[in-house]
Parts: sequence; structure tokens; C-alpha cells
Amino acid sequence: MELTREQALALLHTYNKEPFHLRHAYTVEAVMGWYARQLGYEEEAPFWAMAGLLHDLDFEQYPDQHCVKVREILEEQKLDPALIHAVVSHGWGMTDGDAQPEHQMEKVLFAADELTGLIGAAALMRPSKSVQDMELSSLKKKYKDKRFAAGCSRETIAQGAELLGWELNELLERTLQAMKDCEGAIEAQCQE
Repeated sequence: MELTREQALALLHTYNKEPFHLRHAYTVEAVMGWYARQLGYEEEAPFWAMAGLLHDLDFEQYPDQHCVKVREILEEQKLDPALIHAVVSHGWGMTDGDAQPEHQMEKVLFAADELTGLIGAAALMRPSKSVQDMELSSLKKKYKDKRFAAGCSRETIAQGAELLGWELNELLERTLQAMKDCEGAIEAQCQE
């Protein structure tokens, strides 16, 4: 079954109520759409964004079954197996999810998920509370400080860059730019 964005939002809101989790979903959705367009997958951008929107669908209610319960939920909805694999694969090696990222989109989701959390946390520490005035050098300092946003796995971020065949700095720079370019849309979504 094909899922419209409105249906995906309804599903997201069924399993997620916390503003923090919703903001993260909107952020990863926007970043994934940005990456699709930047990497030459324009026609697939809605699919990339949908995977980003739903990637943590089960985390709020089922944190101990993350990337396992979501498979059940999405299969019950009879959704595209490619979407299910993409969502489950973002937890490869971190959860009990058994799917490895294979497609370029899955590798980007794996790499960018944790990184968007780190960048978001870094933005909250700035007087502006925005990524707009954040420099790559500031992000790199936060990345190197293991105590800062300790829940964001640096190992996963580095592994994601490796899966993509990118240098870590390239992943950091691109994802920071994605969040800068999408910040207005993310804020608008959070206000709805």
C-alpha cells in the first residue's frame, strides 16, 4: 500500500506524542528529502522523506523493541516492503533490527539520524537556538566532546560516513547544510 504524507503523519501521531520525538521525525524527514534532491534522487525524494518521517515510529512507546516493533506496525499497515526495510535498517547494529542498510537512501538515513540529533542539540546551546549561524568548526568540537549529547552515537555517525564512502567532515558539512536549508520548514511543521 502507498502511504500519503497525511496518512504517515496520522500514523506518526498515533505512536508519538512527545514534542521532542515529533521534532526529530520532522527534522529527519526534511533532511532525507534534501539529501534525495542533492544526490540525484529527485523522483524518490517523497520516499526518502517518508522513511525519515517514520524511522523512529516505535521508539517512544517501545524503546526496548526499537526497529523490531516498527516492522510489525508497518507490516500490519501492508506498507511497501522497501519502506519497511529502510525504516528497520536505520537501527542496524544498534538495536535488535536485523536489516542492514543497502540502498543509498538507507545509508543516508543510518548516517544522518544520529547526526541530526547532535546538530539539533548543538543548536539549542547557541544563543540563537538555530543552526543558521553554526559553523562546521563548532559542530566538529561538539562531535569530539563525548559528554555532549552523549546519546548520539559518534560510532554510528562515523560508520554511516564509511558506508556512504564519505569522509566524516563531508557528512557533517552536508547534514549541517541540510538542516540550515530546512530549518524554516521544520519549525513550521512543529507549529502545526
